[in-house]
Amino acid sequence: MTRILLLEDDASLIDGLEYALGKNGFEINSVRTVRGAMECLRESGTYDLLLLDVTLPDGTGFDVCETVRAVGSQIPIIFLTASDEEVNVIRGLDSGADDYITKPFKLGELCSRIRALLRRTGYTAKPVISSGALSIDFAANRVTVDKDTVELTRAEYRLLSLLVRNADRVVNRETILEALWDNTGDFVDDNTLSVYIRRLREKIEPDPSQPQHLITVRGFGYRWMP
Repeated sequence: MTRILLLEDDASLIDGLEYALGKNGFEINSVRTVRGAMECLRESGTYDLLLLDVTLPDGTGFDVCETVRAVGSQIPIIFLTASDEEVNVIRGLDSGADDYITKPFKLGELCSRIRALLRRTGYTAKPVISSGALSIDFAANRVTVDKDTVELTRAEYRLLSLLVRNADRVVNRETILEALWDNTGDFVDDNTLSVYIRRLREKIEPDPSQPQHLITVRGFGYRWMP
């Protein structure tokens, strides 16, 4: 379950967000102060995403964002802003945020933005994900098969990580192309994606001509089968 830390001081909004996000499969931990948020980040384990209000009783969400980024964390961050004033948007993005949403917002839109950001950034709070003989160490950016290191390009690593995180689910080509474009800065089209898929199979499949794990779902995209 995706763990989200919510920093917000509006009690009614907290109640609504906890209920709606919980119904959508997210685990929410809510705090109302900057101090409370920093304590949670130090003491309460790992989170997959931060939802930060801008104005809090003891500071701002910018303070939390800047502190998190200063230690090198790439955790996805979304700001909940009270207005769409350009100065707030620019300040939030400059402090390291990935996205923002303006109050009042539709809860369905927020859930969609959260899912899209998690797919796009490829972030996971789990340091290692294993799937059969394959293991991905996100802290070291290392992939192994049967404990042997597999040499991957940056794009191949991003693609494999995205598919393994969504194991048993079809990831459509549009989502994959968006993730590769955002993280590599290179031009990626359908033909390039097909090349990446073929190269990945050659590196991780026992028999690339008859893939058992990286499966093509014709007309839709690809699925990782553990």
